[in-house]
Amino acid sequence: MTAALLAAAGVATCVWLWTAPNAAATRLSRLTSETTTDPAHTLLRAASLRLTGRTSPVRQADAWRAATIELCHALAAELSAGRPPGEALLRAMASVDLPEPLREVAAAARDGGDVPAALRAASPPQGGEGFHRLAACWEVAMTSGAALSTLVERVAATLRATRTHRQDVAAQLAGPRATARMLAALPALGLAMAAALGMSPLAFLFGSLPGLGCLVAGVALDVCGLWWTNRMAANAR
Repeated sequence: MTAALLAAAGVATCVWLWTAPNAAATRLSRLTSETTTDPAHTLLRAASLRLTGRTSPVRQADAWRAATIELCHALAAELSAGRPPGEALLRAMASVDLPEPLREVAAAARDGGDVPAALRAASPPQGGEGFHRLAACWEVAMTSGAALSTLVERVAATLRATRTHRQDVAAQLAGPRATARMLAALPALGLAMAAALGMSPLAFLFGSLPGLGCLVAGVALDVCGLWWTNRMAANAR
Protein backbone atom coordinates (compact mmCIF):
# COMPACT_ATOMS: atom_id res chain seq x y z
CA MET A 1 0.00 0.00 0.00
CA THR A 2 2.81 2.39 0.89
CA ALA A 3 4.59 1.59 -2.36
CA ALA A 4 1.43 2.29 -4.34
CA LEU A 5 0.97 5.65 -2.61
CA LEU A 6 4.57 6.60 -3.28
CA ALA A 7 4.25 5.59 -6.92
CA ALA A 8 1.02 7.58 -7.30
CA ALA A 9 2.67 10.63 -5.74
CA GLY A 10 5.61 10.27 -8.11
CA VAL A 11 3.32 10.00 -11.12
CA ALA A 12 1.36 13.08 -10.03
CA THR A 13 4.58 15.05 -9.61
CA CYS A 14 5.87 14.01 -13.03
CA VAL A 15 2.58 14.86 -14.73
CA TRP A 16 2.56 18.29 -13.06
CA LEU A 17 6.15 18.97 -14.10
CA TRP A 18 5.98 17.74 -17.67
CA THR A 19 2.56 19.17 -18.58
CA ALA A 20 3.51 22.71 -17.54
CA PRO A 21 3.80 25.25 -20.40
CA ASN A 22 6.98 24.53 -22.30
CA ALA A 23 9.66 27.14 -22.75
CA ALA A 24 9.11 27.51 -26.50
CA ALA A 25 5.39 28.23 -26.16
CA THR A 26 5.96 30.64 -23.30
CA ARG A 27 8.65 32.49 -25.22
CA LEU A 28 6.48 32.62 -28.35
CA SER A 29 3.56 34.06 -26.39
CA ARG A 30 5.77 36.67 -24.76
CA LEU A 31 7.37 37.75 -28.03
CA THR A 32 4.00 37.96 -29.76
CA SER A 33 2.62 40.17 -27.01
CA GLU A 34 5.63 42.48 -27.33
CA THR A 35 4.67 43.46 -30.86
CA THR A 36 1.89 45.65 -29.50
CA THR A 37 3.92 47.15 -26.67
CA ASP A 38 4.88 50.79 -26.48
CA PRO A 39 8.53 51.21 -27.65
CA ALA A 40 9.66 52.95 -24.49
CA HIS A 41 8.02 50.30 -22.31
CA THR A 42 9.60 47.49 -24.34
CA LEU A 43 13.08 48.96 -24.08
CA LEU A 44 12.54 49.62 -20.39
CA ARG A 45 11.58 46.01 -19.82
CA ALA A 46 14.63 44.82 -21.75
CA ALA A 47 16.84 47.11 -19.69
CA SER A 48 15.31 45.74 -16.50
CA LEU A 49 16.01 42.19 -17.63
CA ARG A 50 19.59 43.18 -18.35
CA LEU A 51 20.03 44.71 -14.91
CA THR A 52 18.35 42.05 -12.80
CA GLY A 53 19.61 39.01 -14.70
CA ARG A 54 16.63 36.98 -13.42
CA THR A 55 15.84 35.32 -16.74
CA SER A 56 17.62 32.79 -18.87
CA PRO A 57 20.18 33.99 -21.45
CA VAL A 58 17.82 33.01 -24.26
CA ARG A 59 15.01 35.19 -22.89
CA GLN A 60 17.38 38.07 -22.26
CA ALA A 61 18.60 37.83 -25.85
CA ASP A 62 15.03 37.80 -27.17
CA ALA A 63 14.17 40.83 -25.03
CA TRP A 64 17.18 42.73 -26.31
CA ARG A 65 16.31 41.93 -29.92
CA ALA A 66 12.75 43.17 -29.44
CA ALA A 67 14.02 46.32 -27.72
CA THR A 68 16.46 46.96 -30.56
CA ILE A 69 13.65 46.79 -33.10
CA GLU A 70 11.60 49.32 -31.17
CA LEU A 71 14.61 51.59 -30.73
CA CYS A 72 15.28 51.48 -34.48
CA HIS A 73 11.66 52.45 -35.19
CA ALA A 74 11.82 55.35 -32.76
CA LEU A 75 15.16 56.50 -34.16
CA ALA A 76 13.93 56.31 -37.75
CA ALA A 77 10.87 58.38 -36.83
CA GLU A 78 13.01 61.06 -35.19
CA LEU A 79 15.38 61.16 -38.16
CA SER A 80 12.46 61.42 -40.60
CA ALA A 81 11.27 64.45 -38.64
CA GLY A 82 14.47 66.24 -39.64
CA ARG A 83 16.45 66.01 -36.41
CA PRO A 84 20.22 65.44 -36.48
CA PRO A 85 21.41 61.92 -35.64
CA GLY A 86 22.69 62.68 -32.15
CA GLU A 87 19.56 64.50 -31.08
CA ALA A 88 17.34 61.87 -32.71
CA LEU A 89 19.07 59.09 -30.75
CA LEU A 90 18.75 61.03 -27.52
CA ARG A 91 15.05 61.67 -28.07
CA ALA A 92 14.46 58.02 -28.97
CA MET A 93 16.02 56.97 -25.67
CA ALA A 94 14.80 59.88 -23.57
CA SER A 95 11.80 58.22 -21.92
CA VAL A 96 13.66 55.04 -20.94
CA ASP A 97 15.33 54.28 -17.61
CA LEU A 98 18.58 53.19 -19.19
CA PRO A 99 21.09 50.70 -17.80
CA GLU A 100 24.70 51.80 -17.53
CA PRO A 101 25.91 50.60 -20.98
CA LEU A 102 23.14 52.49 -22.78
CA ARG A 103 23.83 55.57 -20.72
CA GLU A 104 27.26 55.59 -22.32
CA VAL A 105 25.59 55.56 -25.75
CA ALA A 106 23.42 58.50 -24.77
CA ALA A 107 26.48 60.37 -23.45
CA ALA A 108 28.35 59.77 -26.72
CA ALA A 109 25.39 61.04 -28.75
CA ARG A 110 25.01 64.10 -26.54
CA ASP A 111 28.70 65.04 -26.45
CA GLY A 112 29.52 64.20 -30.05
CA GLY A 113 31.54 61.13 -29.12
CA ASP A 114 32.05 57.84 -30.91
CA VAL A 115 28.48 56.55 -31.07
CA PRO A 116 29.27 53.37 -33.08
CA ALA A 117 31.90 52.31 -30.55
CA ALA A 118 29.48 53.01 -27.69
CA LEU A 119 26.78 50.95 -29.41
CA ARG A 120 29.12 48.01 -29.86
CA ALA A 121 30.29 48.25 -26.27
CA ALA A 122 26.68 48.34 -25.02
CA SER A 123 25.56 45.31 -27.03
CA PRO A 124 25.19 42.14 -24.95
CA PRO A 125 26.95 38.93 -26.05
CA GLN A 126 23.59 37.40 -27.04
CA GLY A 127 20.91 39.51 -28.69
CA GLY A 128 23.20 42.42 -29.52
CA GLU A 129 23.27 41.87 -33.29
CA GLY A 130 20.98 44.84 -33.84
CA PHE A 131 23.31 47.20 -32.00
CA HIS A 132 26.23 46.12 -34.20
CA ARG A 133 24.15 46.70 -37.32
CA LEU A 134 23.01 50.07 -36.03
CA ALA A 135 26.64 51.00 -35.36
CA ALA A 136 27.58 50.02 -38.93
CA CYS A 137 24.72 52.13 -40.31
CA TRP A 138 25.88 55.08 -38.22
CA GLU A 139 29.43 54.78 -39.58
CA VAL A 140 28.24 54.51 -43.19
CA ALA A 141 25.95 57.53 -42.81
CA MET A 142 28.68 59.63 -41.22
CA THR A 143 31.37 58.73 -43.78
CA SER A 144 29.39 58.57 -47.03
CA GLY A 145 26.46 60.87 -46.30
CA ALA A 146 23.84 58.16 -46.81
CA ALA A 147 20.40 58.70 -45.31
CA LEU A 148 20.61 57.24 -41.81
CA SER A 149 16.84 56.95 -41.49
CA THR A 150 16.66 54.65 -44.52
CA LEU A 151 19.46 52.47 -43.22
CA VAL A 152 17.89 52.22 -39.76
CA GLU A 153 14.52 51.27 -41.25
CA ARG A 154 16.19 48.49 -43.22
CA VAL A 155 17.90 47.22 -40.08
CA ALA A 156 14.54 47.20 -38.28
CA ALA A 157 12.93 45.29 -41.17
CA THR A 158 15.73 42.71 -41.14
CA LEU A 159 15.48 42.25 -37.39
CA ARG A 160 11.69 41.85 -37.63
CA ALA A 161 12.06 39.16 -40.29
CA THR A 162 14.63 37.35 -38.17
CA ARG A 163 12.39 37.51 -35.11
CA THR A 164 9.45 36.15 -37.10
CA HIS A 165 11.62 33.24 -38.23
CA ARG A 166 12.67 32.55 -34.64
CA GLN A 167 9.02 32.53 -33.56
CA ASP A 168 8.14 30.04 -36.30
CA VAL A 169 10.98 27.75 -35.29
CA ALA A 170 10.00 27.96 -31.61
CA ALA A 171 6.39 27.08 -32.46
CA GLN A 172 7.48 24.08 -34.53
CA LEU A 173 9.77 22.84 -31.76
CA ALA A 174 7.03 22.99 -29.12
CA GLY A 175 5.50 19.67 -30.26
CA PRO A 176 8.70 17.58 -30.21
CA ARG A 177 9.66 18.98 -26.83
CA ALA A 178 6.26 18.14 -25.35
CA THR A 179 6.49 14.61 -26.78
CA ALA A 180 9.93 14.10 -25.26
CA ARG A 181 8.68 15.21 -21.86
CA MET A 182 5.72 12.87 -22.06
CA LEU A 183 7.98 9.94 -22.96
CA ALA A 184 10.27 10.81 -20.07
CA ALA A 185 7.34 10.51 -17.66
CA LEU A 186 6.25 7.06 -18.91
CA PRO A 187 8.62 5.08 -16.63
CA ALA A 188 6.93 6.65 -13.60
CA LEU A 189 3.57 5.55 -14.98
CA GLY A 190 4.93 2.04 -15.40
CA LEU A 191 6.01 2.00 -11.76
CA ALA A 192 2.56 3.10 -10.67
CA MET A 193 0.90 0.36 -12.73
CA ALA A 194 3.28 -2.27 -11.33
CA ALA A 195 2.59 -1.10 -7.76
CA ALA A 196 -1.15 -1.23 -8.41
CA LEU A 197 -0.77 -4.87 -9.50
CA GLY A 198 1.05 -5.73 -6.28
CA MET A 199 4.47 -6.29 -7.80
CA SER A 200 6.32 -4.01 -5.32
CA PRO A 201 8.61 -2.32 -7.88
CA LEU A 202 9.97 0.19 -5.37
CA ALA A 203 11.03 -2.56 -2.99
CA PHE A 204 12.94 -4.20 -5.84
CA LEU A 205 14.52 -0.94 -7.04
CA PHE A 206 15.60 0.32 -3.62
CA GLY A 207 16.02 -2.94 -1.76
CA SER A 208 18.36 -4.97 -3.95
CA LEU A 209 21.60 -4.43 -5.81
CA PRO A 210 20.17 -5.39 -9.24
CA GLY A 211 17.25 -3.06 -8.58
CA LEU A 212 19.56 -0.18 -7.75
CA GLY A 213 21.49 -0.87 -10.93
CA CYS A 214 18.30 -0.81 -12.98
CA LEU A 215 17.18 2.39 -11.27
CA VAL A 216 20.47 4.19 -11.91
CA ALA A 217 20.60 3.02 -15.51
CA GLY A 218 16.98 4.01 -16.16
CA VAL A 219 17.32 7.46 -14.62
CA ALA A 220 20.58 8.05 -16.51
CA LEU A 221 19.03 7.06 -19.83
CA ASP A 222 15.96 9.19 -19.15
CA VAL A 223 18.06 12.24 -18.32
CA CYS A 224 20.29 11.68 -21.34
CA GLY A 225 17.24 11.48 -23.58
CA LEU A 226 15.90 14.77 -22.30
CA TRP A 227 19.31 16.41 -22.62
CA TRP A 228 19.74 15.17 -26.18
CA THR A 229 16.28 16.38 -27.18
CA ASN A 230 16.91 19.82 -25.72
CA ARG A 231 20.26 19.98 -27.46
CA MET A 232 18.73 19.16 -30.83
CA ALA A 233 16.02 21.77 -30.27
CA ALA A 234 18.63 24.37 -29.32
CA ASN A 235 20.66 23.59 -32.44
CA ALA A 236 17.54 23.92 -34.56
CA ARG A 237 16.86 27.35 -33.09
